[in-house]
Amino acid sequence: MLDKCARVFLQRRLYSAKSFPKITTHYTVIPRETDPRWKDVPMERESCETDVVIVGGGPAGLSAAIRLKQLSKAKDKELSVCVIEKASAIGNHTLSGACIETQALDELLPNWKEDESGFKRTPVTSDKFAFLTKTNRISIPIFKGLPMYNHGNYIVRLGNVVQWLAQKAEEHEVDVYPGFAASEILYHEDGSVKGIATNDAGIAKDGSPKESFTRGMEFHSKCTIFAEGCHGHLAKQLYKKFGLRDNCEPQTYGIGLKELWEVEPAKHKPGTIEHTVGWPLDRHTYGGSFLYHLDDDAPLVSVGFVIGLDYQNPYLNPFREFQRFKLHPSVKPLFEGGKRIAYGARALNEGGVQSIPKLTFPGGCLIGCSPGFMNVPKIKGTHNAMKSAMIAAETVFDLVTAEETKSNTIAPEPVEYEKKLKESSIWKELHSVRNIRPSFHSFLGFYGTMLYTGVFYLFGRGKEPWTLSHHGADHGKLKPAAECQPIEYPKPDNVVTFDLLSSVALTGTNHEDQPAHLTLKDDSIPVERNLKLFDGPEQRFCPAGVYEYVPLEEGDGQRLQINAQNCIHCKTCDIKDPSQNINWVTPEGGGGPAYNGM
Repeated sequence: MLDKCARVFLQRRLYSAKSFPKITTHYTVIPRETDPRWKDVPMERESCETDVVIVGGGPAGLSAAIRLKQLSKAKDKELSVCVIEKASAIGNHTLSGACIETQALDELLPNWKEDESGFKRTPVTSDKFAFLTKTNRISIPIFKGLPMYNHGNYIVRLGNVVQWLAQKAEEHEVDVYPGFAASEILYHEDGSVKGIATNDAGIAKDGSPKESFTRGMEFHSKCTIFAEGCHGHLAKQLYKKFGLRDNCEPQTYGIGLKELWEVEPAKHKPGTIEHTVGWPLDRHTYGGSFLYHLDDDAPLVSVGFVIGLDYQNPYLNPFREFQRFKLHPSVKPLFEGGKRIAYGARALNEGGVQSIPKLTFPGGCLIGCSPGFMNVPKIKGTHNAMKSAMIAAETVFDLVTAEETKSNTIAPEPVEYEKKLKESSIWKELHSVRNIRPSFHSFLGFYGTMLYTGVFYLFGRGKEPWTLSHHGADHGKLKPAAECQPIEYPKPDNVVTFDLLSSVALTGTNHEDQPAHLTLKDDSIPVERNLKLFDGPEQRFCPAGVYEYVPLEEGDGQRLQINAQNCIHCKTCDIKDPSQNINWVTPEGGGGPAYNGM
């Protein structure tokens, strides 16, 4: 009997090894302590002391750094500030539409318009909005008071804005360190945040140490500000450790895909903004497009498509929906004769005020897009991200320069930050639009959102005495494949529409030989659940071709292949995976996309 059980057990193990080959080799899943290849490898880390360390060199992180140094100079108090950024160069991971409101920038750097080293910007001169059917375009008037009214705003390439902000930060004597990924949170013995550690380098794809292995570096600070952007790797850990999301709704997200085109000069209309809703999406799928004409060195147009990640059909492919949109009769002529010069994608927070977590904890706080300050009806969040950073900086400065803090070995909590934030323009703005995005979940879908925007926002500006719910997290919204119809997409014409791999090539993304940072908690789940129940949606929702189901080398069946080198750090997989089995962790610093002014 024992021999029979042993044979069955052995057969199951062999079957499992055959069906579910090892995928994840990252040390966050396969501990080094259990791996003999790491037995004699030195693991000591050097450390650096600083007053404030900021994780993330985007608009929020750099705004916080600048404001801290401005206060330091104004109040004649020494303060060391450093910014840690995973991209190889500041701005390389920045991607946005982008049409920005400038009130936060006006406050932070009042003379920014006169700065000769400043970024190019295009004042909005024309606002258009339309509802698309498959063949027609129904124009909808945009007037002052509606969320999408953009007169007074500027069309920019946000990556260029971020590069300029980094220059201003360095002029304010901020230490800016691109190419270093913050991969670990450090804690004091009492559980408060002590700082961060950057990632190790020189690890082979199979998880073994190379001869070039280099341990990361620790940054210890009095206060750590996390400005990682949407769905940050470290923010996820903070949510769990400190229960920051215990009293808010789950965050809901969108995926934004963008291309930059050089169009024929006769078709170029600098300052023109166009937004559309409707086709190619059905009324049960939230999303829409943007077209921004920039006044740049060339006749450039930013075109993009945003799709809510609460979509239900596992056969939906956001990238291919974007390509299909460009074939609309009212859109396609703009791109004919032009040249696509850039592509990228990024997840964005859409939950609004009801999804914002607790923002502070002992030793630090969250700012910018990380907790989510995007105004979804406006399709704007940069101004709120920067303003939140400035409010946090003012709170943190007072905290870390206080006499009682200087002798305190336990990291304090900047509790006043959240109070000040709720008294600011950010909270007022987000509260006024809090019900527009969740109104989509009515039985009317998209039409319910349009109706709600017209009635309650236009006439009440958020004064209605209720707050609607998002009804759960995005990963739980997919229906089984058996309940849905596959979607047929047109083949790329290589003139206006393109395939995925040629698009990814435009991102300049790269990851050297290293373990896949798209880690799986259980290597068997992709085939056993995602493929069987949802027909492998990760091979469609990823906008970079990272996930691919391929035949087994021996026997029947399929296995999941992770092409981690393609990853453009959008975080969609971590958000939308219906099994929540994918955990995006930080790869080696300096990798990922190399966007040029996106």
